[in-house]
Amino acid sequence: MTPPRPRRTSLRIPRLAAICMGGLLLGLLQEARSQAVVADDPPAAGATALRELRAWLDQPAEQRQPLTEQAFANAPLSKRQAEQATEWLREAQVETIRAANRESFSEGVVRAGETEMKFAYRRFGRPGRNGRSLYISMHGGGGAPERVNDQQWENQKRLYEPAEGIYVAPRAPGNTWDLWHQGHIDPLFDQLIAQMIVFEQVDPNRVYLMGYSAGGDGVYQVAPRMADRFAAAAMMAGHPNETSPLGLRNLPFALYCGGRDTAYQRNEHTERMNKELDALRQDDPAGYLHRAVIYPDKAHWMDREDAEAVPWMAEFTREAHPDRIVWKQDDVIETRFYWLAMSREDGADRTLVTARRDGQVITIEEVSKPLSLTIRFDDSMIDFDQPVKIVHGDQTLFEGELSRTISMIDRSLSERADPTCVFTAEVSVEIAP
Repeated sequence: MTPPRPRRTSLRIPRLAAICMGGLLLGLLQEARSQAVVADDPPAAGATALRELRAWLDQPAEQRQPLTEQAFANAPLSKRQAEQATEWLREAQVETIRAANRESFSEGVVRAGETEMKFAYRRFGRPGRNGRSLYISMHGGGGAPERVNDQQWENQKRLYEPAEGIYVAPRAPGNTWDLWHQGHIDPLFDQLIAQMIVFEQVDPNRVYLMGYSAGGDGVYQVAPRMADRFAAAAMMAGHPNETSPLGLRNLPFALYCGGRDTAYQRNEHTERMNKELDALRQDDPAGYLHRAVIYPDKAHWMDREDAEAVPWMAEFTREAHPDRIVWKQDDVIETRFYWLAMSREDGADRTLVTARRDGQVITIEEVSKPLSLTIRFDDSMIDFDQPVKIVHGDQTLFEGELSRTISMIDRSLSERADPTCVFTAEVSVEIAP
């Protein structure tokens, strides 16, 4: 005789209880999210700091107290904890950028302070593994009526076509002769790059700068002082004015000019700049990669033959942490350059600093005046389990171990919304020539 089958029963959970259980499970999952990244990580202070960071980020943005005022922000982190903190802070930053700029970006406008800059762009090809390349192409014109510069902008929109990437032509905010030289250009370009990374998935290590005529003047000015943002740059038919090429040490740089482009002696200045770069590369063979093309029969218009600069630039990827830095300040002062930083006051008077890194040792080779210099680090540069030494001549300016902190990660991202170049520790030293 076959025994009777057991009767099936079902458990009915009231809807309210189900909601409560769901909330409990969600809470447990969120708790697991914050704990999973710190389990078995040696620094207990870092584990606590991550939990507190997660709680801080889970608050509405308008209710968060400044992160720099939070004690947990200065707790030492392990490498894995620093990576998690960076990921969370970057996620929050992306949300902020999207919310604040979605409408203006769709209208083709970026803003920095009280200044705004229009831009137009086109997409070409398919994105690479790490995102799209970005070509920033500056128009000519300059000291002319607005309608003339508007026409130059229209020309620039169609002037070059990369095989892959975003080709963006910004409209200079003003109509003066030095329209690309001025101090508002740098933060506007930083905003343009940051928003292109978020909205168009641009690869921060494949950003290129180029410009024609007055735009070429701009390349001469902007490329040396913002070299750490770009993978390569190309100057077309421009004039260098007073600029120095020293900051181009780690930025591949191309010069194009017509041999008959005699206005303002552009042809002669192109030859002179090429010779200066030749001399710099001879003294420093690992730096100052450049090429110069002067078309003997061309005047100011090069019949688009200079378009060969686009595939030339595309061969390069940014060197974000070079072994050697030559930082020459301009009349527009930068406070961060690769893994170095200084105040605006210390950057005045066209300050020059050269520095190199070799394993755990940072050597400050030259400074043009007494200043406070900050050296920044991440795990690609040093072993955080070993001491770091900073020297200048026969002086040891610092020797000791460093700690990764949330505060430094936040400061690095706040200064520059670049997810591939985030520093986790820093040391400031006082130096005299």
